[in-house]
Amino acid sequence: GKMAAPAQSVGPELDFRSAARMEDLNKLIQEFNKHEQREYDDQRALEIHTAKDFIFSMLGMVQKLDQKLPVANEYLLLSGGVREGVVDMDLDELSVFTRGTDYDMDFTLLVPALKLHDRNQPVTLDMRHSALGHSWLSLRLFDEGTISRWKDCCSVVEHVSGTANYFFSPTLVSDWFYRSISLVLMEVQKKPQRGTPRVEKVEHSGTVISVVLGVGSSRMLYDVVPVVSFKGWPAVAQSWLMENHFWDGKITEEEVISGFYLVPACSHVGRRENEWRLSFARSEVQLKKCISPSLMAAYQACKAIVTKLLSRPKAVGPYHLRSVMLWACDRLPAAYLQQDELSAPLLLGLMDDLQHCLLNKTCPNYFIPQCNMLERLEDDAALLHARRLSSVRSDPAEHLRTAIEHAKAANRLTVELQWSPPSPQSDSGGGENQPDDRLAKKLQQLVTENPGKSISVFINPDDVTRPHFRIDDKFF
Repeated sequence: GKMAAPAQSVGPELDFRSAARMEDLNKLIQEFNKHEQREYDDQRALEIHTAKDFIFSMLGMVQKLDQKLPVANEYLLLSGGVREGVVDMDLDELSVFTRGTDYDMDFTLLVPALKLHDRNQPVTLDMRHSALGHSWLSLRLFDEGTISRWKDCCSVVEHVSGTANYFFSPTLVSDWFYRSISLVLMEVQKKPQRGTPRVEKVEHSGTVISVVLGVGSSRMLYDVVPVVSFKGWPAVAQSWLMENHFWDGKITEEEVISGFYLVPACSHVGRRENEWRLSFARSEVQLKKCISPSLMAAYQACKAIVTKLLSRPKAVGPYHLRSVMLWACDRLPAAYLQQDELSAPLLLGLMDDLQHCLLNKTCPNYFIPQCNMLERLEDDAALLHARRLSSVRSDPAEHLRTAIEHAKAANRLTVELQWSPPSPQSDSGGGENQPDDRLAKKLQQLVTENPGKSISVFINPDDVTRPHFRIDDKFF
């Protein structure tokens, strides 16, 4: 018999839905990540270090105020703010912060209010009143000292027998934390020392305290979150350990299950003042090490496109996408995910997975699969978002280009805001007009780049060196 002729290559690989060339999508994803992950020079590295030291010493002072916080504490510092989905919290009640406009770099700091690392300490996670993946925390079995220190941050439930049960309250703890941080920062600002970061903003939204620090020419956003820290692993996530996972053999089980947190977040049916959410942020830091660079690049690009689009009303947040990515790692062969030039199909795949979540109103928590994180999604909201996502999926290249423009604009703004305000010593002759001159140039540039769009400028009267631009409905 004749040999079959080799199949003819039909040209470049295409995306069936949008007819975009995979190669072009790959290039766009690479370009996006180049702008999104800024290179840190020595100057920036030093500024990051200075801000971190300042936040840690601030927390030391908070501890000294009333001895509530553990003396030897263990913080978890995450790269990216709460709004970026680095921890499983609801973003509905958080005010909007935008890179370039409000900050240049963002971090999340989990600060244990209670540190339950002693194996002999009996812990009463009371899950009877809560949706899956949530819990109340009773201080009943704690020592007198702990109870008297924290009594004012508890909701008290009287028992029939006349004994009171104290439940550690996420809202009261967060209120206390915000007051303490504000107090300490006010003190620090009374006698500022040379080289100390400028406190540009302290804000309490939801249960998160957001602090923006100006260090040299950078603005650092710290989302500080009070948590309860545990060693070990909760029973509710035990069955997950029995399954096979993508990280098996890459990192040890000890590293993955070294501990978990309660974060101040509540389910849609829970009592806000009593209910905490289980968080596996410490494990996620370890798992992240096992995720291939091409999948990570696809995830970052997908997050930038999708979360902007699906944020009003907030049905799906970046943490959902993060879970979708972890499930994909378990489902697909590692060799497939590690191909270097494969970011485009992975990006499209993440969009398809997210679409599946929306249409079926289901997104299982990676660590507690029986917990559906989209359980409360209304049909009409799900459909609205699915349609929006469908329009993105039909033209991913266009949305990637927009994401690249946003990242570039944020970077430009960061560079331009590095004008130093006129220093008090300089005579008022030369220094005064500089910002206005720069402002005129900046406006000229924006007008040229955005023909036919309405452009407005906001200037904070207390700090005229920092104008905010708004183009149509987008802030820059």
